Amino acid sequence: MNKETPFKKNRIRKGIYVLPNIITTASLFCGFYSIIASLKENFVIAAIAILAAAVFDGLDGRIARFTNTTSKFGSEYDSLSDVIAFGVAPAFLAYNWAMSFYGRWGWIAAFLFVLCGALRLARYNIQIGIIESKVFNGLPIPAAAAVVATTVLFFDYAGVEGKFHDPSMLIFVSVLSILMVSNIKYYSFKDLKLFARKPFMTFFSLILLLIIVVAIPQIVAFVVLLGYAMSGPIWWIAKFSQQTSRKVKERKIRKAQYIDRNK
Repeated sequence: MNKETPFKKNRIRKGIYVLPNIITTASLFCGFYSIIASLKENFVIAAIAILAAAVFDGLDGRIARFTNTTSKFGSEYDSLSDVIAFGVAPAFLAYNWAMSFYGRWGWIAAFLFVLCGALRLARYNIQIGIIESKVFNGLPIPAAAAVVATTVLFFDYAGVEGKFHDPSMLIFVSVLSILMVSNIKYYSFKDLKLFARKPFMTFFSLILLLIIVVAIPQIVAFVVLLGYAMSGPIWWIAKFSQQTSRKVKERKIRKAQYIDRNK
């Protein structure tokens, strides 16, 4: 029985897993291609490339876990790829499509998106295992990038050709940026068990949703992703309102008890 030499063991330890990192590279390529398309004012192609990057980004980690090929290198490479694909690429798209008309305010808003995206990724990396897996702390950067991309596709479907001239995009991109670095919680969908048995109506609802998506993908994708971006603040407001009403009720109960004791 042949024994591995120390040199061979060291070489294996320094190697990288090919399959998940190829998928990460595909995500990075889509992000880079989106930047090129934005510079050429092919905004629809740029938006589709960002969404393709999001698909690859969702696959690489799952494949790595499924094949037991997770690694520190893959995790770091994935984060660096995400900065380009979901930070720089959507910022370029938003700037060239709608914010270049406003001079410094346009590129400041675009840079804010990149900055907050990078900070979001850095915070996520150090909070793994600390924040419960059912929620994300702040809007995930792929979701923020997808909101920008589907916004472009939605307005193109609505008949807006070429660039979009509206100052509301400055506020829109800035709000997405702030949501990424906020402490607002977002549902992560990590506890969904798609391979488990589900009620028949759940299956039927999913099929119906897929039919609607195929029929009008631009509208459905925009509404769903925008709704997800808004779900965090809505969830926070609802939770804050519940806490406030509970505190008010507790104060009223304590006040009533105090009055009863002093009668």
